[in-house]
Amino acid sequence: MKTVNSEWRLNLLHLACLDDIIVDIKINEVIDLNILIENILAVLPGGAETCCVYISDGLISSVSSAPDGFVADKTINGAGKMLIPGLVNAHTHSPMTLLRNCADDLLFNDWLFGRIMPLEDNLRGEDIYFGVLLAVMEMLRSGTTAFIDMYYHTDHLVRAVDEAGIRCAYSRGMTGDLPDASIKLRETLDEIDRLQATDTRTFMLAPHAPYTCDEGFQREIAAEAKIRGLPINTHLAESLAEIETIRRRYGCSPIELADRAGLLSETTVAAHCVHITDSDIRILAERGVTVATNPVSNLKLANGVAPVPKMLKAGVRVALGTDGAASNNSLNMFRELSMLALIHKGINHDAQAVTAHEGFEIATVNGARALGRDDLGEIKPGNAADLVIIDLDRPNMQPISDSLAALAYSTNGSEAETVIVGGRILMENYDFLTIDRERVFYEVMKTGKRLGISGT
Repeated sequence: MKTVNSEWRLNLLHLACLDDIIVDIKINEVIDLNILIENILAVLPGGAETCCVYISDGLISSVSSAPDGFVADKTINGAGKMLIPGLVNAHTHSPMTLLRNCADDLLFNDWLFGRIMPLEDNLRGEDIYFGVLLAVMEMLRSGTTAFIDMYYHTDHLVRAVDEAGIRCAYSRGMTGDLPDASIKLRETLDEIDRLQATDTRTFMLAPHAPYTCDEGFQREIAAEAKIRGLPINTHLAESLAEIETIRRRYGCSPIELADRAGLLSETTVAAHCVHITDSDIRILAERGVTVATNPVSNLKLANGVAPVPKMLKAGVRVALGTDGAASNNSLNMFRELSMLALIHKGINHDAQAVTAHEGFEIATVNGARALGRDDLGEIKPGNAADLVIIDLDRPNMQPISDSLAALAYSTNGSEAETVIVGGRILMENYDFLTIDRERVFYEVMKTGKRLGISGT
């Protein structure tokens, strides 16, 4: 499955204008398109090498010679460029781009309860739609091809994701105490049944956090997730205030509470896990939980630094996320990757605490596993063609001595030139093919003015 790229779009639109031809065209309509990316420096599982990558039916069909019968509909010249698997943002709240730069230099509780939640109460469905599109633009522009999201106004979010073509695992954040909270779970399950998962859009269940969901509600969500085979997405052990609240309320840590409630398993993604004990780490490892670390957001909200090296040594799978743009204030995964590798070297006085190789695997392969996919995160035959072409014709990218070091320490995200998801070209030569950039900017500015947080 492929899409109409810019070349084909121009040709088809020209045909559509001819008086004697009637053509019904949708921009980026899926068509059968074979793509050849030739002579490109590709980051493969065994290391970086210059090769040709063949794409057909949304998959990588070869990384060496042309498959039998392969005829390229589109050829991309890879000279002077690097091909990488798309980055996976394992934890974010995409519509919060609407609240970027309006709640800064605040402690976590003041930020969340005093500023963000009151603003969120005034968001409308159409606001969410354009906020998600803005987030997708930012993610594509910085090399992200998939993300795990938690928010509300599900229909509007799903509409934006489907139109943009990016890959997303979505969860509606649920809060409350039993018995009243049960209706939120029923509504969420109805939404999942009605909207249905696709190859690029899947669903998770999301008890927001242990301080916003009581233990009974957590248990109810865990039981329903097990019955339906749905993954869990939640926040755990993010702030010291959370640790104190949960210990006072339940006599245990947030990790122990989540485990007691049945939330922790191999299909659970636990965001943050900043303030955790050795016992907590053992639980996470034994249950096979994926921890989505968010170093920039955790630093900005003064929540601290998650013990990532300790978790990795204990066998915990760690993925990487940005958190929302209201607390980061960016969705740039290359920025996050660099911070991940650097902060742990500094606080542990160990230059190999998180290496460039480990960081890149965390941002790709481990993120793919958090999505529940073993066919993403690496460039190899049979995997989905979620790929990013990086422009190396930049002063900060020369010389290329070590590709992974360049990606972890030199890349700033602006080098992402072309982005492909499932064989579909969503951004080509920095041009969005599925999103109206100017319309999105106009609409989010309009929302900002209505909320009183935008002065221009």
